[in-house]
Amino acid sequence: MNPQLIEGSQPAAPAATAPSPSPTVAEAAQGRPSQGSWLCPSASARERMLDMDARLAPVRALTLASLALVALSQAHWIGLWTLIPLVPAAAAFALAGRLAGHTERPEYALFSAWVMAQVVIAATIAISAEPVLLAWLAIPVVTLSSRFSLHGVIAGVAVAVGLMLLVAFTTLADTVTDYPPTLVMPLAVVVAVGILSTALMRSDVEHRDEAVIDQLTGMLNRHALARRAGELEQQSLVSGEPVAVVVADIDRFKVLNDTLGHATGDAILRDLAYTLRKELRAFDLAYRIGGEEFLVLVPGSDTVDGAALAERIRVAIAQQDFGPSKLTLSLGVAATRRGEAFDYDSVFAAADAALYEAKRSGRNRVVIAANRAANANV
Repeated sequence: MNPQLIEGSQPAAPAATAPSPSPTVAEAAQGRPSQGSWLCPSASARERMLDMDARLAPVRALTLASLALVALSQAHWIGLWTLIPLVPAAAAFALAGRLAGHTERPEYALFSAWVMAQVVIAATIAISAEPVLLAWLAIPVVTLSSRFSLHGVIAGVAVAVGLMLLVAFTTLADTVTDYPPTLVMPLAVVVAVGILSTALMRSDVEHRDEAVIDQLTGMLNRHALARRAGELEQQSLVSGEPVAVVVADIDRFKVLNDTLGHATGDAILRDLAYTLRKELRAFDLAYRIGGEEFLVLVPGSDTVDGAALAERIRVAIAQQDFGPSKLTLSLGVAATRRGEAFDYDSVFAAADAALYEAKRSGRNRVVIAANRAANANV
């Protein structure tokens, strides 16, 4: 079977079973859907958030287990009410983790789970009427800066402070009035934890950015790609969802770079990266894997969806004014089938071979990998 070529034509629309529709070209031109939000200002920030949430999962489980042991050991004095928030908090984060892989804005699912955990803790404090438990509201604040922007940290601290004040001046009003440090000290802990954790995380983020972000284009690099590909391989074993890989290469970029100079070439690469990202959904991630070569991971998409996205990218770049020169892209597409485990190395090899077939066939086109084209009715 020969590779399937798409030249100057729009592939079939994504299948109705796709988990989330891709934006149209018109929507992308207007910047919708936005790559950032007030909780995650960029695609790379969202990648960091998902990575940190995965790292936090076992630590969070250990923390909940530790709190459960403490609650049991103190049950004689404060009762078993303190066990109540642990179960729904664990359930909320587990649900949010599942939703995060199937929504364009996973940060909202994770932040909602965080807020729900705080509400359950506050309700437990109110029911038990134990002022010593107010400090528990500071524990989840530690995790805010590791996943969310400064706006998210401020919002989270405000939620914790608001809930603490609500409980203090309703069910604990007499205690707080008689002895104000009962409220003031836990409030100070919440604010201090928010400030200190944010400062530490900013330092960590700066160092991690150097490791996973391409400094010229702002796109993710090969290190980030390896980690994300591994995550998708594990997820596919559970979900069975297809994953598409799109590999793109700028046509005759070396000639352009030599003619116009490296400074102009760098500026063109930055503009092209921006234009490419506008065509992506929030959970599609683009990587710079070579001088003028890019890759897009498209979870939940088969060859039809991957080819549709590749064609939109091709058209967007061809229509974009890059100043002194017009640019075109050649793109290769490969994907797993629904129910098939995602093996990044084999799918990438197929997409890369399709890319070179696009080059040999005249450039400025999309080619679907030969052994995957049977799934693409384009």
